[in-house]
Amino acid sequence: HSESVPAGRAACRVIVHLDLDCFYAQVEMIRNPELRGKPLGVQQKYLVVTCNYEARKLGVKKLMSVKDAKEKCPQLVLVNGEDLTRYREVSYRVTELLGEFCPLVERLGFDENFVDITEIVEKRQNQLQQSGWSGVCVAGHVYNNQALNLHDTTHIRLVIGSQIAEEFRGAIRARLGLTGCAGVASNKLLSKLVSGTFKPNQQTVLLPESCRDLIRSLAHIQKVPGIGYKTAQRLETLGVRNVCDLQVFPSAVLEKELGVSVAQRIQKLSYGEDDSPVTPSGPPQSFSDEDSFKKCSSEAEVKEKIEELLPNLLARVYKDGRQPHTVRLTIRQFSSTDKWFNRESRQCPIPPHLIQKFGKESSDVVSPLVAILMKLFRKMIDVDLPFHLTLLSVCFSNLRDLPSSKKGSIGFYLKQTSPSSGSGKRVWEGEDISQGEGGASQNQNCNRTGTTKMRKLSEEKQSNIKSAGIPDFPFHLFPGDIDQEVFRELPEDIKKEIISEK
Repeated sequence: HSESVPAGRAACRVIVHLDLDCFYAQVEMIRNPELRGKPLGVQQKYLVVTCNYEARKLGVKKLMSVKDAKEKCPQLVLVNGEDLTRYREVSYRVTELLGEFCPLVERLGFDENFVDITEIVEKRQNQLQQSGWSGVCVAGHVYNNQALNLHDTTHIRLVIGSQIAEEFRGAIRARLGLTGCAGVASNKLLSKLVSGTFKPNQQTVLLPESCRDLIRSLAHIQKVPGIGYKTAQRLETLGVRNVCDLQVFPSAVLEKELGVSVAQRIQKLSYGEDDSPVTPSGPPQSFSDEDSFKKCSSEAEVKEKIEELLPNLLARVYKDGRQPHTVRLTIRQFSSTDKWFNRESRQCPIPPHLIQKFGKESSDVVSPLVAILMKLFRKMIDVDLPFHLTLLSVCFSNLRDLPSSKKGSIGFYLKQTSPSSGSGKRVWEGEDISQGEGGASQNQNCNRTGTTKMRKLSEEKQSNIKSAGIPDFPFHLFPGDIDQEVFRELPEDIKKEIISEK
């Protein structure tokens, strides 16, 4: 590999990564303009999940406990952010607005979007060529303050991309009142990495000659988007801690340890190579909600928390208009050493007679769903022994359209009235945890706690997982993802239907 390889291979593409500034806090300040200029934190349970820049200047940080945040900044104003409805709706408006400029928009959580602007750039490039390149100037920053070469077509295309990115940001601010950062580069990986160079409300373009410096500036291998927590842990056991280590690590050894496809993919990422397309996200591929807490240690408490999660979740499914065919329960047991990732899940098909009731009176389905979820729970936890849970998540997936349904689109999603929240209420790889605002793991998308790291691979990310070829209903993965004992208890005709669909 040489320094010019990453940009050279993908020079034909121009990708913009847009990342909204302190998204939840911005939404709150738009809802209540009196909060502007004050240090503001968005609280979920006992955590400040995000805060505005006024609060950050006074020492408040994301995921800080409310107690510590108040000690750092006694004048901090806290807003309850456990109901994600308003954030979700504003997030979809941003995606919809970007879609007016370009059809290739891919959501990455609530606050990030990729946009492939290659075709727009090509049209403008042709227009500028006819005018003798007059008006070619960079909008925003150039990474490393690298000098621009107007005789280099790749440079010109990226500069045009910076102008388009500025237009995107201007439209989002003018029409939605939101500010954000942008990165412009030749692929998704590099655009995401460079977008946060200057914050807030600024943008940066990465020219190909600076790719190596950007990649090597990453302090740890897990800072590379697409390399998640578990992969990073395995790499560390091999002595791979940073990008340089990964670049020179013997490919054969890496392939033996991680498998050929994963090894080749992450070594390419270490050189800044990323051929993955910008894939329009479309409607959500799953709906989930979760609750986290300090301790849940009885069957009765588990049942109560599941009953609290279901009404809002069922309202969202009804609003979407499609019917889920799979339900999954995720738990997190207390661990002093593995706080974020100590999760276990079980899922099973939803009986057809229950599927037909979705969209009708929710009370008709809550009780039987609770019974199914409790059965899944008992497959993971021996209730006769002491247990200590810190999280419960319920997810509906395997969504299918009704024969005459016109629902399930972003437009439909935005036109509806938000459901009440009741009681308070895409990473390129499934295992990875994105670090942005409104962050979720693969098993959730509506976090009632405020653990930003665990909120990102949500309803919008599941589309990406599907498009990557990971089945939503992996029947062959017994007993992990689908509980074999629950499956055995289903009627024979339903078993045959499920198997035939595989």
